[in-house]
Amino acid sequence: MSPRWRNALGDAALVLGSVTLVFLGLEATLRAFGFAPGSEKAVRRMVSARWTTLLDCFPSNPRDYFDIDLREPENDARYRGLAPYRFDSIARDHRWAVEVRYNALRFRDVPPTPKPRGIRRIVVLGDSFAEGQGVKEADTLARVLERELEKQAPGRYEVRNCGRRGTDFPELYDAFEDALRYEPDLVVFTLTLNDAVQPLAFREQQSYLNDWILDRTQAPDAPEAPRRFRARVIDLVRDRLSTLLIGRETTRWYLDMWGDANRRGWQRTQEYLRAMERRLGQKQARLLVAPWPLFVGLEGGYPFGPIHQTVHRFCLVAGIPHHELLPLFQGRRGSDFWVHPVDMHPNELAHRMAAQSLAPVVLKLVTP
Repeated sequence: MSPRWRNALGDAALVLGSVTLVFLGLEATLRAFGFAPGSEKAVRRMVSARWTTLLDCFPSNPRDYFDIDLREPENDARYRGLAPYRFDSIARDHRWAVEVRYNALRFRDVPPTPKPRGIRRIVVLGDSFAEGQGVKEADTLARVLERELEKQAPGRYEVRNCGRRGTDFPELYDAFEDALRYEPDLVVFTLTLNDAVQPLAFREQQSYLNDWILDRTQAPDAPEAPRRFRARVIDLVRDRLSTLLIGRETTRWYLDMWGDANRRGWQRTQEYLRAMERRLGQKQARLLVAPWPLFVGLEGGYPFGPIHQTVHRFCLVAGIPHHELLPLFQGRRGSDFWVHPVDMHPNELAHRMAAQSLAPVVLKLVTP
């Protein structure tokens, strides 16, 4: 072998050895710190047959917020009947829970009653963000807003939580019609960025496993993968690439929902909002639109600003009061406001901040 080839092989061996050492060093570091992509499985749920009681169940309790431990005997006795055939597996892997109680309208509040004389009643309308998925009842936007209004004028205001998880338009309009049974003076529609009408063809475009609200990459009922050696470095690279690709496509899907790619859906959404405003006007009541942000990218480069601007422009043209929640959270770490690392619904801190921001706006709109 010529000296030239020996030198080339030596250089290649040196490079290969260096890469191997770096790889092994990274592998050892990742294992030492317990890195395992997707190690926490998605949220699980138990619900009674009549939808009067629901538990959101989580695989861990990183903020010590969840105070229901399904492994405790008293909670076993209390909740096993919700899912008798699945309770043990849920309690094993998703022991921490938040309870939700619903009335017959599937709202997280008391049943509708006639409005007492002299009381101004506010309804908080929306989907799981308004309902407070993963948040205890006392910490939801509706309850915090009620306490804030009580400070200003004791005994003058009631707030009803008419959030209904899993609903977008047109189902949200059905929830609005049900909410009118509370005889509201003001409906605060806390719009979520996936609320627009989505025709079937458009909805089918969203086949991703993370919609910036719930991480579904680790299905809770998926069978355990066979135990074998897996390089954590390769897992890390695969995990980061997958997150990048899913994130990019999901962001595009959200932006398209409020643009030309979903023109018919956005037009229908505007019609529903105008109809809500008209219906309330007939009852001498008002509508306030208050969009939630999605809790990603808030530290910088928040990608959904155009959606907020689109909704704001529409409200200006339609003459519908509008209050933007995004500035409360911009510049702060989005994960600080997550219910859980696999559940990016707004947590109790986000609900409190939103309620405190809304309180003076609500007072202005409902004060005679």
